[in-house]
Amino acid sequence: MATERYDFVVSTIAPAMNEAGNIDEFCRQYAEMLESAPFKGELVLIDDGSSDDTLAKIKENAARYDFIRYASHQRNMGLTEALQTGFTVATGEVFVFYPTDLQYRPDDIPSLIEPIAQGADVCTGWKQGRYNKRFVSSVYNAFSRKLFNLKVHDLNSVKAFRREVVEQIFLRRDWHRYLVVLAANAGFRVEERKVTLYDREWGETKFSFWRIPVGVLDMLAVKFQITFLKKPLLFFGALGSILFALGILVGIWALYLRYVMGHGERAMLYLVILLLGLGGGLFMMGFIAEGQTAIKEELGDLRKKTQLLIERDKQPPSSRDQT
Repeated sequence: MATERYDFVVSTIAPAMNEAGNIDEFCRQYAEMLESAPFKGELVLIDDGSSDDTLAKIKENAARYDFIRYASHQRNMGLTEALQTGFTVATGEVFVFYPTDLQYRPDDIPSLIEPIAQGADVCTGWKQGRYNKRFVSSVYNAFSRKLFNLKVHDLNSVKAFRREVVEQIFLRRDWHRYLVVLAANAGFRVEERKVTLYDREWGETKFSFWRIPVGVLDMLAVKFQITFLKKPLLFFGALGSILFALGILVGIWALYLRYVMGHGERAMLYLVILLLGLGGGLFMMGFIAEGQTAIKEELGDLRKKTQLLIERDKQPPSSRDQT
């Protein structure tokens, strides 16, 4: 029985930074996978400011294989920016994020695409096997699942997603790790598939200790963005009200001590001023954040309307007349 063909093009976006020793084999394995894959595919290689022969290797393979597209950065701009460049270059309806270090093999790509063909919007990989950062990854993913109420096991892995996902969410620097979180928050359906993680055979890992605190801070920033900043005055106003109420209570106690008990405490006066000032400041932050949220929502609405107009213009005149 013949395998069902999918009616969409899959763009595999593969950022590379100092991966010259892996490019040839990665492209060969991708070509081998594409021969039996149930979809048309293209490989979008992004050289992110490499200092070795990565770009030269990419160009050699682009001349060898007709499914390769590529772009390059003059300097290293980070994984999120590399992906953004890939989104611009790619022509497919479905994107796949896949690194070129061969720790993930291209033959797992069809497994990630299958849930998309069945109606999912995002499919994230669930790493299988032994790897050096397993403990850090396990703690990070467990905390993320609890914080964001997600059922998937692995946020920081390879993933496939529809083009409209990245058209409707905003990725700040280093927020590629939270694409699944942002997509789920926007109402997209998320699935997962197991993928095998292999040991790196060539080159050096880009992981460093500093990615841990940066990742934690980014995690909190994303949580704040998708929860409290939806109604910032409610968050800041609640905190401000508590501090303001405490300031009033401390003030009443200070007056009682001064005029009933006959002695006052200057420290109490300072505490009253501090609490009232912080309460008022939080209220002001809430009002300012409300204004910023309104601007953000208007820009998001404008982006959606612009995208609808672009999609409408792509339709043939006869189709537009009927809509």
